Amino acid sequence: MNNIFDRVREQFPALASGIVFLDGPGGTQVPQAVMDAVSTYYREANSNEHGLFSTSRRSDAIIAKGREAMADFIHARSPNEIVFGTNMTTLTLHLSRALGRDLGADDEVVVTRLDHDANIAPWLHLQEQGVVIRWLEFDAADCTLKLEDLEKTITKRTRLLAVGGASNAFGTVNDLPRILAAARAANVLTFVDAVHYAPHRPIDVQLLNCDFLACSPYKFYGPHSGVLYGRREVLEQLDPFKVRPAADSAPDRFETGTKSHEAIAGVAAAIDFLAALGQELGTGCESYPAGRRRLLKQALAAISDHESSLFARLLAGLKEIPGVRIYGITDPRRLRERTPTACFTLSGKTPAEVASRLGDEGIHVWDGDYYAWEAMRHLGLGDRGGAVRAGLSLYNSAGEVELFLDALRRLAQ
Repeated sequence: MNNIFDRVREQFPALASGIVFLDGPGGTQVPQAVMDAVSTYYREANSNEHGLFSTSRRSDAIIAKGREAMADFIHARSPNEIVFGTNMTTLTLHLSRALGRDLGADDEVVVTRLDHDANIAPWLHLQEQGVVIRWLEFDAADCTLKLEDLEKTITKRTRLLAVGGASNAFGTVNDLPRILAAARAANVLTFVDAVHYAPHRPIDVQLLNCDFLACSPYKFYGPHSGVLYGRREVLEQLDPFKVRPAADSAPDRFETGTKSHEAIAGVAAAIDFLAALGQELGTGCESYPAGRRRLLKQALAAISDHESSLFARLLAGLKEIPGVRIYGITDPRRLRERTPTACFTLSGKTPAEVASRLGDEGIHVWDGDYYAWEAMRHLGLGDRGGAVRAGLSLYNSAGEVELFLDALRRLAQ
């Protein structure tokens, strides 16, 4: 298994720099295949869509291929349930406006204090038309949602529940089956922010039975782009804001203006890259692309095992460093309840100082609140520079974990 991931590293040109990229939660590096797909688009298909000439038809085919790839990645029923956009935040703001057309005074939306602000602020804007926001809080001790309060947070007036698949700050993997089941029982629409979840766990929107799910391909080895899944029957019922000549059918009517065709080409390549990894990990009998969904599930499961193994060492090492305080689940027996993302502070140093010093040594980590604005303020970190975040991706190695820990030990001294 380790040999496979060593070979995978060779496909990422950025790693040749020697930099230790632990900034993956903010955006991963990309393999050569993704770079090639983007540049090939510009060479061979650079045109707007729906034209009656060759490059436009190639663009149409690339967009169709991108929808098919994303539908396989999240196990959607149809490529027509895939909406492309600039990023998850823009798509969620667009969706909130569309949903808001049917919401009014005293209708309720449930959000969580644990989420990235892209899954909070778009819903807060609905307060302008009288919508009531209800909060599902989290436990500061281990940064997990207080699910014992879930049923009483959802009321007869709740129209939408918005929840993250995993916390981008603390790595907490939320119990989506339980949360979404409670919403369905109350006939409430559900929106899942899977941006931090998607790089680390397989997704099956049919199994989850959610109405909407958003993710960001640049967090799983693709270009800067956003994707929104919407259950087809729900997408067709909504009335999104758009220009008049734009198509009236989903998903096109949710994609305002010209799409980033080159990014969509890269998204398809990123998913094919992951499927190829699944094929290498399997028996070799799985067909491709017909078996892509099974291959992707296999790849994500292997990635999760690889990352969890590395993270166990990273977490144990952090615990041994004097002055380090870790936020989130720290029990090694509960590593499956979190992604390989560590959020911590170092006594006597601001998060910015830690990130800067590590950066000087070629180790890239994030500092601040990472847009988990509510969560950081809930923990009292909002006005103290937030925290340091180090996250593992499939291309990280045991040696890189040791380099990070060694550098942090020296900094702590």
